[in-house]
Amino acid sequence: MNAISLSDHRQSPDEVLASGEYPLTRRDLSEIAAMIYADAGIYLNDSKASLVYSRLSKHIRTLGLSGFREYCQLVSSPAGAGPRREMLSHLTTNFTRFFRENHHFEHLKNDVLPELLTRAKSGGRVRIWSAACSDGQEPYSIALTLLSVMPNAADYDIRILATDIDPKILALARAGVYDETALETVSPAMRKQWFREVDVSGRRKFQIDDRVKKLITFNELNLMAQWPFKGPFDVIFCRNVVIYFDEPTQMKIWSRFATNLPDGGYLYIGHSERVSGDAKNLFDNIGITTYRYTGGRAGRKV
Repeated sequence: MNAISLSDHRQSPDEVLASGEYPLTRRDLSEIAAMIYADAGIYLNDSKASLVYSRLSKHIRTLGLSGFREYCQLVSSPAGAGPRREMLSHLTTNFTRFFRENHHFEHLKNDVLPELLTRAKSGGRVRIWSAACSDGQEPYSIALTLLSVMPNAADYDIRILATDIDPKILALARAGVYDETALETVSPAMRKQWFREVDVSGRRKFQIDDRVKKLITFNELNLMAQWPFKGPFDVIFCRNVVIYFDEPTQMKIWSRFATNLPDGGYLYIGHSERVSGDAKNLFDNIGITTYRYTGGRAGRKV
């Protein structure tokens, strides 16, 4: 199936799929879906009409447009490059929390980091990638896990790359300032050691310590575009992202991750995701949504 041909051709393109201030027709949704698929590999079908309406109607109002038809015309034109970029930000989901799916961080701490940190102490290089970092809670959780084992990690060649497609969410990640509710899954000891209370426009917030930030580089990256990396990653976190892709795009992403992992490198994915298809031959499933790159020897004893 062509992922951007979302509707049965026998269905009316003028059928209204979501209504309110601006009616959203099947034609509008198909055009928006085609653009978001081309730009980010995200697959939308008619069932997402209400979500698209709720996410974009305010954007249309802010732009002073008459409705979705005029909006589609704008964002598909050269003059609409800026609004099209904002459309992507509106339609991507940024739910996250510190130590989400904590079993990954326990595995990282107990089974992965000991070998990597021994290498670092001997002068070796260690690289970890948070491939869809949202507002930073995932890479900061990685860094906090690392610091719990090696408090002076910044003195060694150990770095975390954190990337996301949304520049607005990356700005929040770099700032590292969170509501107290966001820290509910952070232990009291970690909160005391690595966060400080700050006042932001009269509101009580918590900012992560610069010693944690020092381990992380935040960069904008579209997973569907070229990856400008110089070397492999020992660990890749890409969780709750590929569920928004169709199967061909998922297969492409898994294979690209494999080319950026050394033999024995680790891949952590989301709780509702599975490495499937031909990519299964590249990884061993060693735990709950935890995989190890085998260089094509998956499932074989070597």
